[in-house]
Amino acid sequence: MAAAVASSCCSSTSARPLVRRAGSRSGKLWWAGGVRKARLLSISATAAAPSGVDYAAGTGAAADDDAVAALKVKLLSAVSGLNRGLAASQEDLDRADAAARELEAAAGGGPVDLEGDMDKLQGRWRLVYSSAFSSRTLGGSRPGPPTGRLLPITLGQVFQRIDVVSKDFDNIVDVELGAPWPLPPVELTATLAHKFEIIGTSSIKIIFDKTTVKTKGNLSQLPPLEVPRIPDNLRPPSNTGSGEFEVTYLDGDTRITRGDRGELRVFVIS
Repeated sequence: MAAAVASSCCSSTSARPLVRRAGSRSGKLWWAGGVRKARLLSISATAAAPSGVDYAAGTGAAADDDAVAALKVKLLSAVSGLNRGLAASQEDLDRADAAARELEAAAGGGPVDLEGDMDKLQGRWRLVYSSAFSSRTLGGSRPGPPTGRLLPITLGQVFQRIDVVSKDFDNIVDVELGAPWPLPPVELTATLAHKFEIIGTSSIKIIFDKTTVKTKGNLSQLPPLEVPRIPDNLRPPSNTGSGEFEVTYLDGDTRITRGDRGELRVFVIS
């Protein structure tokens, strides 16, 4: 008997259709039937938040990228107008060094993994700043030809051409040599060829091979000239033909290095 009553109750309820009240603009549904008061059927759904997504982490990574990009602009602005460092005062040197250290710290502050980022070294890099040039010699802290003397030497663009497959490391320098009037100045490109190897995780050692000079302008038809190498026994102790430097920042278009004598150099991909 009880079962029959329960069956009758459920069947009478489920037999009545769900309708929307006349004039109602809401999405609520009501039981239809011959009762005075219709009963409201409330239906709600809750969407579960997707799991495994860390939105905060993504926002933080984007903020870090923006900070690094802003610090790169700050560094390049600090060294602009210094003629690769030849016109840098002590205040300029300090400002450039501080901007470089900020960028190095923002990028992680640890050593660059050159073995893992070897492909980022590949290419032709243009020197935009060298703290060593503030000494007013092209050799920086090493012996080199002076600028602005009886034989004026005007430094043009300076490049580093790196081939990670052949291990070639060439310093390429455009130079203009002054000449007595009425002779025109002599334009030439000097290529200092080296081989390189990775030392540790972030340092590079270069070994000098040879120097080749090629004239430009009116004398461009002349063949390249290989400059004779100074015998090792006549070479000053400060010029061993090799050197080391550490890569302290490296991405696809900007590179910061610090030399074995403290020189700060900034390069951009050419």
